[in-house]
Parts: sequence; C-alpha cells; structure tokens
Amino acid sequence: MLETKRLILRRWNEDDAEDLYRYASDPDVGPIAGWPAHRSIEESRDVIKNVFDGREAYAICLKKDRKAIGAIELKLNGHTDMTDRDDECELGYWLGKPFWGQGIVPEAAREMLRHAFEDLGMQKVWCGYYEGNAKSKRVQEKCGFRYQWTTEGVDVPLMHEKRTGHVNLMTKEDWQQIRLGERKD
Repeated sequence: MLETKRLILRRWNEDDAEDLYRYASDPDVGPIAGWPAHRSIEESRDVIKNVFDGREAYAICLKKDRKAIGAIELKLNGHTDMTDRDDECELGYWLGKPFWGQGIVPEAAREMLRHAFEDLGMQKVWCGYYEGNAKSKRVQEKCGFRYQWTTEGVDVPLMHEKRTGHVNLMTKEDWQQIRLGERKD
C-alpha cells in the first residue's frame, strides 16, 4: 500500500468489482485510454483478476472511504512494449469521471514515481497517451515527463483500431532534480 496526502493506493480485490464497474462503464473513460467501457460487474471482476493482477497494480482510493475510483500501475518488464529492461517500466493510469480535474492522478502518479525510483530501483519510467487524450497529456506534463516521440498507426487491439501515440519519459535524474527543485524546463 502507498499513501499520499489525500489518497491510498492499494491492491485490487474482487470486492472492488462494483466500484470498478461504476467508473469503468462510462464511455468517456476507457475508450480514450484504449479499452472499451465495461458492460457488467462480472466483466469488471474479471479485469480485477486478470488485468489488475500485476505486481505494481493499484486501486486509486480516497482516504476517506478507501473505495476504488481509478487505477494506476507500473508495468514492469514483460508487461509493457515500451522497454525490455528490468530497470525501466511504464506508468499507466485512469480515473473515474466524477473525480476529474481535482489533481488526483498527478498526486497518485508522483507517489508511483517515488516508489519506482526509490523502492524499486528503476532508472526510467515511460508513459504514453493517444492523440486527443488531453487530460493524460496534462498529467504527464504536470509530473515532469519529457516528450520522446510520436508514432502514427499504433495498434489499439482492445478497440480494434489504429491511433497516433505519444511517448514521454522520466529518468531517475529528472525525478531527483524535480524533487530538489533544480530542474528548469
């Protein structure tokens, strides 16, 4: 479990299926991130068991009730196509629509970056978003990720389409400079 001022980042469990479905069934949430809206609580339960089962997959919860309102994960080697190194990973996240615009994902992402660099010994954390996902782009900018490249025609298998993808990077050195207030962009 990880903690911030307002949030608890904890492991998913099957009891979270109703909360997951509540937010993941919204057509404004999943499709822009590359996955279809959930159609049932059973589908959400299956996602908890088979998708949110990574070693560093967490439910984003407000401290006040500890109910899942989104997801955040460090996708380690073997579970990301952005790197094949053990000292690099990919950050992925989404948040239920009622919680948009409150700075929740940047707060969760900063704690995940701390965890990646301090606890897991990562040297680089990659993060991407699809063209048109301005909210995800903004999270990455707020956290200090640096633009790396854009790729046209990226396969989005769960949506059966191709999109333009943008890739950003945070190095351990960047993160340390941001924490110390030394990095000037």
